[in-house]
Amino acid sequence: MLKKKQRNILVFIPSIEGGGVEKNLFLIINFLIKNNFNIVLITANPESKNKFHKKIKIISPKNKNTRNFSRYKKYIYCLFLLFKFLSNNNFTVLSFQANLYAIIVAKVLCRKIIVRSNSSPSGWSQNPVKKNIYKMLFKLADSIIVNSKDFSKQMYEMFNVKCKVIYNPLNKEEIIKKGKERFFNKFLYKNKNFFKIISVGRFVDQKDHLTLLKAFQIIYKKIDSKLILMGQGINKEKYLQFIKNNNLQNNVLILKFNNNPYKVISNANIFILSSQYEGLPNVLLEAIALKKFIISTNCPTGPREILMNGKLGLLYKVGDYRNLSKLILKYYYNQKKFNYKIQEAYKSLNRFDFNKNCQKYLKLLNNS
Repeated sequence: MLKKKQRNILVFIPSIEGGGVEKNLFLIINFLIKNNFNIVLITANPESKNKFHKKIKIISPKNKNTRNFSRYKKYIYCLFLLFKFLSNNNFTVLSFQANLYAIIVAKVLCRKIIVRSNSSPSGWSQNPVKKNIYKMLFKLADSIIVNSKDFSKQMYEMFNVKCKVIYNPLNKEEIIKKGKERFFNKFLYKNKNFFKIISVGRFVDQKDHLTLLKAFQIIYKKIDSKLILMGQGINKEKYLQFIKNNNLQNNVLILKFNNNPYKVISNANIFILSSQYEGLPNVLLEAIALKKFIISTNCPTGPREILMNGKLGLLYKVGDYRNLSKLILKYYYNQKKFNYKIQEAYKSLNRFDFNKNCQKYLKLLNNS
């Protein structure tokens, strides 16, 4: 029997920052390497190599301390490496970042390229000039992957390109297992009876934690509650100042990202997503896997699709902190009434099954 020919894939992700995009990256390419793919990864963050299968070759800028580089500086260095590698190797490119630049490099060198767009164009294509550039360059890609149906509709309406929808692969069993690990924090356990609200995400404008803080400012005066924000980013000092100015130090806890956010989420009563835009937020799927009730913005794109238009959780308008506070209180006073939504949401996770969605990547790349 003839051995199946190995496929050569170059994965391009200049900046590995520890968010949902990176979680998908680790799951997808570690799956591919076990299915007869030869994978080379270009990134400016080689310190993440322990999260990749040992057979994946990692190419990074040599003799450069890239940890403190800006995202765009990482892009520049990695685009040079992309051009250099493709000039000498006939690999298909799978791009997770800097997609337009990667498309240009691949097409100049007559290489195939598949791009994975990670967040709704509502957040990055408002400028008319940029919009036309995106429209022109996206059509040069051999295939475009997006992670929700609404996302696909937006891409077609805005750029007239058809996309392949592949949901984020969810490793539910691993999440549940890690969620059972012990978590202790003195701040949270002075009184175990209070209502614990959690949100996990980068501290950037897109995630809009300020709206959640404003809602909590209303809530904590009415019910015995604590808010946990887990993340890191440029807005951390802004949030700390808001907490101080509004005397919330005894009620709001900020935690850094760690390797196991699931044990923290498991200890909360409710999960909140306050984003202005998304693609398909992994963190909502993870919170559902841990059987947490969800309140999310009805932002483009993903939350509405995950929560089936509010059948599996509650949705509110982006930035509407007053309504968010009302919805949190509504859930607090009617928890038994809403518990069926938690169970139905958990059952719905089959859509995001790890093997089912990784197989779609396998099929697409095998046919490229």
